[in-house]
Amino acid sequence: MYFVKAPFWLRLLYRPLLWKVPEKEKVIYLTFDDGPHDLATPFVLDQLKRVGAKASFFCIGKNVDVEKTLYERILAEGHRVGNHTQNHLNGWKVSTDLYLANIEQAAQYITSCLFRPPYGKIRLKDIAPVKALLNAKAKENGIQSAAKIVMWDVLSGDFDEQLGLENCLQNVLKHTRMGSIVVFHDSAKAWERLEYVLPKVLDHYTKMGFQFKVLPE
Repeated sequence: MYFVKAPFWLRLLYRPLLWKVPEKEKVIYLTFDDGPHDLATPFVLDQLKRVGAKASFFCIGKNVDVEKTLYERILAEGHRVGNHTQNHLNGWKVSTDLYLANIEQAAQYITSCLFRPPYGKIRLKDIAPVKALLNAKAKENGIQSAAKIVMWDVLSGDFDEQLGLENCLQNVLKHTRMGSIVVFHDSAKAWERLEYVLPKVLDHYTKMGFQFKVLPE
């Protein structure tokens, strides 16, 4: 089970995390998790370039290690990257020490003050130490921005292999508003739905006068 639209009570419980960006203009924040992937990531980058959109990519360290050229392309084309752990760890199922070590390992490949917990699962007690780690790593790399743990406003559901293509599209179109943080996945599992939905989302909101920007630091 997953929530397409992040519920109020969950945002309240995890208030220190970033769920949506306060916006008074037509701006949407597209995010892509789990890459880089040799098929999905180039497709995403090509589609973003087609409409002049920017996005944020929450990368898995081990995937960056394999797809270094793709990772560099993400950065070269003006997108933002974030840490998504080294091995896509579930923060509810591992110790704090192991979780932090895995994030630190990913930070060897991903220079960023942004972090998204895989599966959206992080314990409340781990928020402060994760931010402290990210701030320390950012400082080492000359980044002055404060660490942010980024969740989402809208979950496309593209990872759900039982979800129909049109239903996946409607998940995004029905719920995305100004300032929404929308989650897609540049992964093999999501590929069928991503290929169908992303171009339509980009075209729909571009025609409505929206811009797609990277997450603010």
